[in-house]
Amino acid sequence: MSGKILWIDDEVDLLKPHIVFLEKKGYAVTPVNNVNEALDLIENENFELTLLDENMPGISGIEAIPMIKGKNSALKIVMVTKNEEEHIMEQAIGSQISDYILKPVNPNQVLLSLKKNLQEDTLVEQKTILEYQQEFRNLSMELSYLRTYQDWAEYYLKILNWEIKFDRVFDNEFADLLQSQKEEANIQFAKFVENHYEDWLNSNEKPMMTHTLFKDKVKAEVEQDKVLLLVIDNLRYDQWKVIEPLFTRFYNKTSEDYYYSILPTATQYARNSFFAGLMPSEIEKRFPDKWFNDNEEGNKNEFERDFLEDQMKRLGLSSKTMKYLKILNADFERKILDDFNQHKNNDLLVIVYNFIDILSHAKTDNSIVDQLIRDDKTFRSLTYNWFENSSLIKIIKTAAENGFKLVITTDHGMIYVKKPSKVVGDRETSTNIRYKTGRSLTYEDSDVWAVSNPEKMFLPKGNLSSKYIFAKNNIFLAYPKNYNHFVNYYKDTYQHGGISLEECIIPISILEPK
Repeated sequence: MSGKILWIDDEVDLLKPHIVFLEKKGYAVTPVNNVNEALDLIENENFELTLLDENMPGISGIEAIPMIKGKNSALKIVMVTKNEEEHIMEQAIGSQISDYILKPVNPNQVLLSLKKNLQEDTLVEQKTILEYQQEFRNLSMELSYLRTYQDWAEYYLKILNWEIKFDRVFDNEFADLLQSQKEEANIQFAKFVENHYEDWLNSNEKPMMTHTLFKDKVKAEVEQDKVLLLVIDNLRYDQWKVIEPLFTRFYNKTSEDYYYSILPTATQYARNSFFAGLMPSEIEKRFPDKWFNDNEEGNKNEFERDFLEDQMKRLGLSSKTMKYLKILNADFERKILDDFNQHKNNDLLVIVYNFIDILSHAKTDNSIVDQLIRDDKTFRSLTYNWFENSSLIKIIKTAAENGFKLVITTDHGMIYVKKPSKVVGDRETSTNIRYKTGRSLTYEDSDVWAVSNPEKMFLPKGNLSSKYIFAKNNIFLAYPKNYNHFVNYYKDTYQHGGISLEECIIPISILEPK
């Protein structure tokens, strides 16, 4: 049986051929010719969908909608109407109907609406699995032929598009298979980065990267329009694709691109590099009193505004007014919304939004959040729910109303870590889980990329013999001391700083107000 249907129409007797047609297709149809009888049936029986005539004597279809929803709020309603007037349709849709069908009614038209509203999830699941089965071999073969940074970005976007499709699939077997493909891709991607990263920093043949992003993408927008630059810390590309519809309620997307985060894919390095338009060692030289190495005390992202002001001067944007705001909690988020009029006349309004970073750390430290975020799928869902109900979306709406162009980007992504790898270091060794820097490092060669000459990668050196190591794939770095406790604490958490598709390939989108 495909579903239990209630059909409410004052001329329901004339619909007998349609009902027979639907019953042959597996639907159980109960016909009634008035709303009062229908309400009694809804109270005593479990229907999945109601076909409701809009124009009936007595209680009309429009009037019946809230009555039906009052009896069963989950019951789907499909309005059947010959009235194409816009205000009627708006009234019906505003009353939360699931669909509407225009008279004269065609049986196949009704069937399609039933399938859409009752079997959509099953049909989508079946189609997704079938298409992935057909694509599985292509993805596996394609992995052997990825040669350029463009190839890798395109491949990663294919993988994450499949991940998002599988969010609607109940059976996780194929989603698990996709994760295995992504893990294999990450192993190969780390080799690719290891072989090309230094060349990117010293040649013109390179992807758009953190330290050139403002110059390459944001500068031209600021020269032409009033811009809201939203930097969402720790935003992965898959999360952006999930929350994008929240922003396109008020904006039209004019362009979307990817860029590669510098290493380490950590806030201290990547976000400072973005705002300064410089690599970390260049920041250290230009601002010796404002750069703190890993083993030094101090707020390592305290001077982002200063770095951005300096970059704007170098780029000839010193005449533009700029306001920099960093949102670390919901109270300040609401305050920015309330005080938006104070910021609306700036040429460049910068908002750094730290929610995703806070949430990823909360998974490590908070057992309730850890249960809520069990995998990438649940993390995407929670991210969407947060943004949908945040004051930030109201800020975005207000910015659109005030004519701001919107540029959305991030500093780096993050990865769900699963496999520990032992590292030995001295007291000066940095504490990050996905990268380490220090003098005396012992590690598993296959698990990390070791950089013995940080200056070639434009990375600061804490001392003359310092090196950096970057974890690959979904590995996290653990000390031998209290090893089991450390592993249990950090296994299945989100971390950043190393080399993976999720951490390195990240979005930048430009949108215009509707």
